[in-house]
Amino acid sequence: MSSILGKETITSDLVLGGLSCIFWTLTIQATFKYIILTLRADNHGEGGIFSLYSLIKRTAPKWTIYVAIIGCSALIADGMITPAITLTASVEGLKSLNDTVPVLPIVIVILVALFTFQQFGTDKIGKSFGPMMLVWFTMLTVLGLIALSKNLEVLKALNPYYAYNILTSHPESWIILGAVFLCVTGAEAMYSDLGHVGKTNIRITWIFVKTALLINYFGQGAWALDTLDGQSLNGLNPFFELMPRWFVASGVVIASLASIVASQALISGSFSLINEAIKLDTWFKVQIVYPSKHRQQIFIPLINHILFLGAVFIVLYFQTSIAMEAVYGVAITITMLTTSVLLIFFFRKKLHWDWFRVAFISGLFLTVEVLFLWANLHKLAHGALVSIILMVLLTMVMLIFYQAKHVLLRKKNLWTYINIRTSSQMSVMIWPFQNSLRILSISPAHFPFIVWKSRY
Repeated sequence: MSSILGKETITSDLVLGGLSCIFWTLTIQATFKYIILTLRADNHGEGGIFSLYSLIKRTAPKWTIYVAIIGCSALIADGMITPAITLTASVEGLKSLNDTVPVLPIVIVILVALFTFQQFGTDKIGKSFGPMMLVWFTMLTVLGLIALSKNLEVLKALNPYYAYNILTSHPESWIILGAVFLCVTGAEAMYSDLGHVGKTNIRITWIFVKTALLINYFGQGAWALDTLDGQSLNGLNPFFELMPRWFVASGVVIASLASIVASQALISGSFSLINEAIKLDTWFKVQIVYPSKHRQQIFIPLINHILFLGAVFIVLYFQTSIAMEAVYGVAITITMLTTSVLLIFFFRKKLHWDWFRVAFISGLFLTVEVLFLWANLHKLAHGALVSIILMVLLTMVMLIFYQAKHVLLRKKNLWTYINIRTSSQMSVMIWPFQNSLRILSISPAHFPFIVWKSRY
C-alpha cells in the first residue's frame, strides 16, 4: 500500500481505488490466469515458459521460440531483483525502532547465506519453509483483521467501480497502476517453480495465501483512513505501522524469513528455466547438480553465481527499497506477456478450445498486461533501464547460442558421406531435404538407383 499511497494526500477515493485494483489484479492475474489455467500447462511436472513452449512447439509457429527466449530472459533478470528488494524492504523495518540500523550490510549477509545454501537443495532447506510461511501468513491475517475491524468501510473496495473510478479520474492513475502491479509479481514464479512445489500444493495453499494477503492489504487501507485521512504517509510504512511497537523486531525477522522463501521460489524457478533452455538448445551446457532424490529439484552453480552477483549489485547501487521499486515490475510484465502469447496456442492446440473462447480469455490477459507494461514504462527514467539491460544481455546470449547451434547443424548435414564397408564397398551419398534425409545414389554403378526417406 505504501507504493500506491506514495506522497499523495490520503483520501477515501485513493484508498478504496487502490484496494479495488489490488483485489481484481490478484483475482484476474494470479487466481484466474495462473492458478486455474496456466498450471494446467505442466510438462511432466515441470513449469515455466520453456515447459509451456515444449508443449506447443510441434504445432505452434517457429517464431514462438523467440517469444519464449525473451520471457525466460526477463524472468531471470527479475530473479536478481526480487531477493534484493524483498530483503531490503523487510530489514528497513528495523529503522522504525532505530534509524542507525546498518541495513545494507545485513541484507548482503542474508544474500550470501541464501545463495550459499542453494547447493543443499530445496529438499533439505525447504522443510523449514512450510512453518515459516504459516507463521508469516498467520501474522498478516491477524494484523490485518485487527486494523480492518476498526473500519469495515474499506470492504466497499470489492466493488470494481472503485478501481474504474480511480483509473479514469486520478491525474496520476498510471503511477498508481504501476504500484498496484507489485502485488502480483510473484505469480510467474509460482508457475516456474511448479517442479519444486507441485500443482496441487500450489492450488490448495493459494486459497489461504490470497485470503491472508487481501486481509492485510485491506487492514493497511483501514489504518491509513483512520490515522492519516487528509494527510500523507511522510515516510511511514503502513505494513509496519499495523504492528504494536513491541512486536516490530519480531515482525521484521518474520518478514525477512518470508522474503527468503519468496526469493527461493524465484531462484529455483530460474534453475528450472535454464534446465529447460539447455534441452531446447537455447543455453550452453553447464553443470547441473541434483542435491536431492527428486529429479525436478536441481542446482546450477553458474546461474546461482549470476543471480547472486546481480542481487548484490542491485542492493549496492540502489540502496533503498523505494529506489528499487523503480527497477521492479518492467521485466516481470514482459514475462507475463510472453506467457499469455504462448497460452494462445496451448488453449487452441492442447485444450482444443474454440477460437471465440481463446480470443476472449487471451484478450483479457493481454489487455491487462499491456496496461501494466505501459504503467511501468515511466520507471525507465528512474532505474528500470537496469532490468531491461539485464534482460537484453541474457536474450542476446540465448539467441546467439540458439542460432549458432542451428547453423552448425545445417553445415554438418549439408553433405554427409557414410561409408558402409561390406564385401562390395558401397558408398552412400545423403542429401538433407527439409526435415528428411534422402539417399541419392549408391555406388558401385551396377547397384540400382534407390531413393530413401527417413525422418531425423
